Amino acid sequence: MQRKPLTAPIDRQAAAASAIRTINTERAGLTALAEALGNGLAAPFADAVEIITKITGRLIVTGVGKSGHIGSKIAATMASTGTPAFFVHPAEANHGDLGMISLDDAILAISWSGETAELKGIVAYARRFNIPLIAITSGVDSTLGRESTVLLALPKTAEACPHGLAPTTSTVMQLVLGDALAVALLEARGFTPDQFRTFHPGGKLGASLVKVVEIMHVADKLPLVKTGTMMTEAVAEISNKGFGCVGVVADDQRLIGIITDGDLRRHLGPDLLTQTVDTIMTSSPKRVTPDTLAGKALQLVNASSITSVFVVEDDKPVGLVHLHDLLRIGAA
Repeated sequence: MQRKPLTAPIDRQAAAASAIRTINTERAGLTALAEALGNGLAAPFADAVEIITKITGRLIVTGVGKSGHIGSKIAATMASTGTPAFFVHPAEANHGDLGMISLDDAILAISWSGETAELKGIVAYARRFNIPLIAITSGVDSTLGRESTVLLALPKTAEACPHGLAPTTSTVMQLVLGDALAVALLEARGFTPDQFRTFHPGGKLGASLVKVVEIMHVADKLPLVKTGTMMTEAVAEISNKGFGCVGVVADDQRLIGIITDGDLRRHLGPDLLTQTVDTIMTSSPKRVTPDTLAGKALQLVNASSITSVFVVEDDKPVGLVHLHDLLRIGAA
């Protein structure tokens, strides 16, 4: 069917009103889903989490059409957060891909009606080999609902589509419930940022999960002076190390202050170089620990309007991270 382009200008106000109606309708669906979790859905949800945590295989996610697209995203989220998972298209499963599903797996099947014909093969396979079958559907009395090991019943709410045809609110609820499962599993497994980084080595996300110990400047590159040092030496240290700052340490090597280029400008005067660092420094400077994630360090740098932050262990400086280091690895 050939689509003819509109020649008249669109009603921009009507378009915005349509967007608001869509968002409000889908928000109502999520509200109904949250209420369902407080009124009966919580128990099967916990059952689903328990089943998935106990399998030694993988979580097989399946669905058709828009539910299938949602299933692909859920499988990807699961896999990246510590629950081995992949998506199997039910039509392909009926033509050989059932062999991808092992007896150690569990199946998460998504269907709004619960009567999707293409799912019958996977449902029968699950029942034949006693593979746990978790269903996300609004069809409580549907074939999928009746045959499931655990039924996660979605509340029946209005679609945002004005004709009630295009999956909109229904797919939002499917997606959110899938995310809720992924997060609950993440928390149940004690999944750590380090493990998350293993599955996300690339891009800004991977960079933000780098620890500052991996990028910090150490040893003789650190700009440090002792308490009581004259400002002439401090200025030389700032210039020589090139980070725009110098840390001030006590006799026991604890970091007690910092002097930045900004401090020098604020105290600029004829007697600046005749003073000691103790009179110029900012006490209790911002600091991070070696296992701080680069993303957290970047937040601190931005929030504090600084360009460098010292890395400390037991209050003693062991490194320094500059904004340029965070930019270089792509954390910003």
